[in-house]
Amino acid sequence: MAVFHESFEVECGIRVSFRDITGKVKEIVGGSGIRNGIVTVYSQHTSCSVFIQEDSEDTVLWDNTPLVLQDMVNVMERIIPTCGYEGQYLHPGPIHVKHAMEWRSEKPEWLLNTDAHLRSVLLGRSETIPLIEGELALGEFGVVYFADFDQTRERTRTVRVTVIGE
Repeated sequence: MAVFHESFEVECGIRVSFRDITGKVKEIVGGSGIRNGIVTVYSQHTSCSVFIQEDSEDTVLWDNTPLVLQDMVNVMERIIPTCGYEGQYLHPGPIHVKHAMEWRSEKPEWLLNTDAHLRSVLLGRSETIPLIEGELALGEFGVVYFADFDQTRERTRTVRVTVIGE
């Protein structure tokens, strides 16, 4: 049984960001030489998610977000409102804020992202996809998306892909 690892970067903006990473995942799988097994697509970032959804073809006019993903953002906003002020959520507490600023030189406004952490827990940070005869078993409409729910700053994120099989 062979194991193949590769990663790639995704640029994310200051709003909730969605990236269709299906093509990149397929490219990595093709380069692995593995034809049958499983593929895990993983975000190492605790405010990001990897999930499978269809492409709804229609988009929000002003930023081209697929409508099904905008619907998800709208629902998430009702369940887990965007963190807009200190104290809205228990996290981060004063010790975390102190350490973030002293040890990692983070700005206080960067810490207003508890909503992003909670949203990523709900959706999960990885997907495992069957690989059958060199093809990802995504179904007829399946798209692999990377989502960054952190709205505090632009960032470069890393997506990890592991292919296991033969």
